[in-house]
Amino acid sequence: MVVEKKHKRQIMAFKYGLSLVVALLVLIPLYVAVMGGFKTMGQLMTNPFGLTFPLLMDQYAGLLSGRVGFFWSALFNSVLVSMLTVAVSIIVCAGAAFALSRIAFYLNGPILAYFLLGLLFPIAVAMLPLFLQIRDLGLMNTHLGVALPQVAFQIPMQVLLMYAFFKAIPQDLEDACSIDGHGPVGFLIYMVLPLSTPILATTGVITLVASWNNFFLPLLVFNDHRKYTLPLGVMDFMGQHMTRWNLILGYVTLALIPAILFFIFAQRYIVAGLTGGAVKG
Repeated sequence: MVVEKKHKRQIMAFKYGLSLVVALLVLIPLYVAVMGGFKTMGQLMTNPFGLTFPLLMDQYAGLLSGRVGFFWSALFNSVLVSMLTVAVSIIVCAGAAFALSRIAFYLNGPILAYFLLGLLFPIAVAMLPLFLQIRDLGLMNTHLGVALPQVAFQIPMQVLLMYAFFKAIPQDLEDACSIDGHGPVGFLIYMVLPLSTPILATTGVITLVASWNNFFLPLLVFNDHRKYTLPLGVMDFMGQHMTRWNLILGYVTLALIPAILFFIFAQRYIVAGLTGGAVKG
């Protein structure tokens, strides 16, 4: 008994120690980035980890006021593209997952397998044909030209997650809707979607994060810096201010804040949605 308790304490100590190391690996760069925006170049080069007083607000004030860079336009473009991607993908994938999970027909299996094949298709392979298609549709340098391909690449994962969740909804609820005079569409709108808030939130968060961090598609579509999203904005800003690392760190910090705040707010939905369809009933 004593040996077993000692073994458990050692395992717990190892877990906490490993968690502490991982936390430090994440938090130290964040700390350097945040504090670097408050320093002069001399202070940043000589003392990157230390606190300096007084804290200089010039970098952050210039970025937030628009005197330096295009932070607010990049933030607006990221929000717009992400919202378009999330809205369209949830509408399309919810309908597809519902049809595959609740409407019985002999092609359910092959169609679902066809959707899941998209998980094996890397976006880099599609760059050239995707560019040609976007150009032919007249969507170059438009937000929709980024949002629609992102929706296409999110369909396999979203359909897979929603399919499992919708499949777990009891048949009794569908029978009750039928008695009330609702068909499949009514069952989807009035019963399935209200019960599926966790998985809808989960797929929405996953899609939003993927869209927010996407670099290649905006780089492929946008040729005007006023249309750049935040990842492209960071790249463009670094190219313009290569020697002013304190200013670059300030821009990177501001670009990280929306994503961090959103993840803190939405993390419980991710866990709830991923586990919601695991056990039927």
